[in-house]
Amino acid sequence: MTDGRTSRWDENAGAPEASAFMHVTAPKGATEVKGAVQINPQEDIYLLSFVTSEKNAEGIAADLRPEEPLKVKKVDFAPDGQLFRHLGLAEPQTLKGARSAGVCPPCVKDDRRKKVQWIDIYVQTLKAGHARVYLKAF
Repeated sequence: MTDGRTSRWDENAGAPEASAFMHVTAPKGATEVKGAVQINPQEDIYLLSFVTSEKNAEGIAADLRPEEPLKVKKVDFAPDGQLFRHLGLAEPQTLKGARSAGVCPPCVKDDRRKKVQWIDIYVQTLKAGHARVYLKAF
């Protein structure tokens, strides 16, 4: 039970709902597709993650139109709690070598995503030309 002032996970929402909100589709052949929606008093948070080829991951990042390319940042703690842990994953900002970028879709005039205020994308290189994509939007 919630009184509207606390966060909770929407048990009926997953990857399809997160994908629809972000207008990002996991590429054909992607594996480990996971998603969740956290209902919050201020703004809901949508999570989507999947494993795909590095080429697809780069294409998804480019399609979001971030002002800066994906780049490695120093490993950080997870300031916003444990969002991706809900999906059984490590928090992407804690992964060494993960590249990230952020984008404000309305700021870059991306009309496909005008209801999305912000998207963080992280790309973690795996082995054999594959990468795990992490997307967090609100």
